Amino acid sequence: MSTGTTAAAGGEGRGIADRVLVAGARVAGTACAEVLLDRGAHVTVYDRADSERLRSLAERGATCVVADAFDPALLEGVDQVVLSPGFPPHHPIAVAAREAGLEAFSEPELAWRLREPGAARWLAVTGTNGKTTTTTMLAEILQTAGLRTAALGNIGVPLVHAANGPYDVISVELSSYQLHWSSTLAPTAGAVLNLAPDHLDWHGGFDAYAEAKAAVWRGGRAVVNLDDPAVVALAKRTDAEVIGFTLNQPEPGQFGVALGFLVDYTGDAPVQICSVGDVRPAGWHNVANALAAAALARQAGVAHRDIGEAIRDYTPEPHRNVTILRAGEVTWVDDSKATNPHAAAAALAAYDSIVWVAGGQLKGVDVDGLAARFATKMRAAVLIGQDRAQLADALARHAPDLPVVVLDGGDDAVMTDVAARAAGFARPGDTVLLSPAAASYDMFDSYAHRGNAFAAAARALVGEAE
Repeated sequence: MSTGTTAAAGGEGRGIADRVLVAGARVAGTACAEVLLDRGAHVTVYDRADSERLRSLAERGATCVVADAFDPALLEGVDQVVLSPGFPPHHPIAVAAREAGLEAFSEPELAWRLREPGAARWLAVTGTNGKTTTTTMLAEILQTAGLRTAALGNIGVPLVHAANGPYDVISVELSSYQLHWSSTLAPTAGAVLNLAPDHLDWHGGFDAYAEAKAAVWRGGRAVVNLDDPAVVALAKRTDAEVIGFTLNQPEPGQFGVALGFLVDYTGDAPVQICSVGDVRPAGWHNVANALAAAALARQAGVAHRDIGEAIRDYTPEPHRNVTILRAGEVTWVDDSKATNPHAAAAALAAYDSIVWVAGGQLKGVDVDGLAARFATKMRAAVLIGQDRAQLADALARHAPDLPVVVLDGGDDAVMTDVAARAAGFARPGDTVLLSPAAASYDMFDSYAHRGNAFAAAARALVGEAE
């Protein structure tokens, strides 16, 4: 096998080899292939389906292979493998690469290796839930402080296209998939917001999932949610400097909440940042996100006044516990981004009387705890998606008298029925809450597609009623 390199990593990583296989030709994989081709690497791209992206890469000189099943022969002559998130550790391509002694890594790891001297610092965000809110809030804080920045990573522009962009510091959202396939990536500081069972089918278990998240602490500064026992347990195994945040009164060296204000107590005395009421969307889980963003921003030297101003001005991302409309004293809320029970729990905790719209792909995660904790707040449940029966069974065990409707259907049209059934149950003061606790890909292109379909159905129904 070749041992030459086409790119050094500016002292940050181990470099990029001459011959690289890129597995997956969606947005991230295509971006990796483009950057590698630009740097003179010999690139092979594998995907299960043909696409315009593959044809474009072929025109640029890549060897493109389309096949239902991966052939290990594709690894012959290859030095490194770049894996998209759709390739878990037990996938044949990952297994074959490991057996061949080949280094395999993700798009963010490639971006890190491509950094040149003087490139932007990274402030990284990971966790089971709240990543996008925290990442975009952090980017707004950095921008308010006058720094050249962007929110990148698992959202927006691929990191490989921005690694050497015109930035001072970037706010980076990283998933457990991306972090699993990393080895040298070491942000200036990294936050683990929370940990709950998710993606267990991909990682093979909770311990492996949590360990992947800890990779954001390689740079030596760990922003840690002190209210989350799993995060605290993970932090006990790191050598990084710990900067904790809590919804309680902070101790010296921590961020927290005191007398209704978010405060930084990492100096000699607590410094107020903003009031709890300034945080949007409302909810203690978003106060925790704001504390994490503040703690990360301080690692880049941002002043407290800039942090407070940015939090007050922050506009929430769509599909994250957002009110769609209010009609007949019933509130309709889109929380389609809640793709696991931990995320759904945050929304369910925020309302008193709920018609719950849920279901999709549960990804091997148990929902009994969710049903047991929140069934008493529910007036009814309307269930959809691949694993709707599992949700129905959990509700039947913990709330046998709760009205539950289980709907078939695999496209946008089912949301029309969802809205009608939910409206039939709802009473003045209720919240019809789409907080699925499950992924969307069994029925929709994305959680955004699911949320938009729900919102459109709700608006159409209310318009007809009026």
